[in-house]
Amino acid sequence: VQLQACGGGLVQAGGSLRLSCAASGRTFSDFVMGWFRQAPGKEREFAAAISRSGGNTWYADSVKGRFTISRDSAKNTVHLQMNSLIPEDTAIYYCAATSNLFLSSRFIDYKDWGQGTLVTVSS
Repeated sequence: VQLQACGGGLVQAGGSLRLSCAASGRTFSDFVMGWFRQAPGKEREFAAAISRSGGNTWYADSVKGRFTISRDSAKNTVHLQMNSLIPEDTAIYYCAATSNLFLSSRFIDYKDWGQGTLVTVSS
């Protein structure tokens, strides 16, 4: 599946951003979708994942309560609503897809990746 992410930008601490990722080429409902992020000088880390049906979600502790992942099957799109942003959220955000049946936080489980979108949170 091909993935195209967008929605990043510069925001002040406490602000919000909504990332979107459009999928094409395969049946969207065949994939668990995830968002990962990579800050400068750090390894890529898991942020959130959503099940094929959208009925189950999983969040990293660092974003729980502030980020919400959702998917729109009619538009083959997954979103990441990010609220109460802090400077530590500054990173390139990647959407990813896995054909696994279950949610996963392991980046090695995801075979298809978008190009990444930069989020910068200023203090």
